[in-house]
Amino acid sequence: VQLQASGGGLVQIGGSLTLSCVTSGLTGDTVSWFRQAPGKEREFVAAIRRSGGGTKYADSVKGRFTISKNNAKSTVSLQMNSLKPEDTAIYYCASTRVVWSYLWDPSKYNYWGQGTQVTVSS
Repeated sequence: VQLQASGGGLVQIGGSLTLSCVTSGLTGDTVSWFRQAPGKEREFVAAIRRSGGGTKYADSVKGRFTISKNNAKSTVSLQMNSLKPEDTAIYYCASTRVVWSYLWDPSKYNYWGQGTQVTVSS
């Protein structure tokens, strides 16, 4: 099983970025994005079911971020708009088989990508 995150970078306040997670060998139906800022715990951002395509978002990103999938390319993307300084973090994609009641808990995820840095500044 492999997940590889990419697409991070430096962007101005209000700008946009799209992160990509290329997956292989997954057995879990859910792929999520988490983020971790310096000195803070890893927090849930968004999730998508690979079958069916149902989605879930953290309140802090709802309406600004969109998670999507391309099963043919085994890729899950995170489109981030209206970026704020508080979105600055390392972003990770991860896979799980857990029921969605536990989506928020990073300890329920079996496999993680390596992370990609997103920095939002003025």
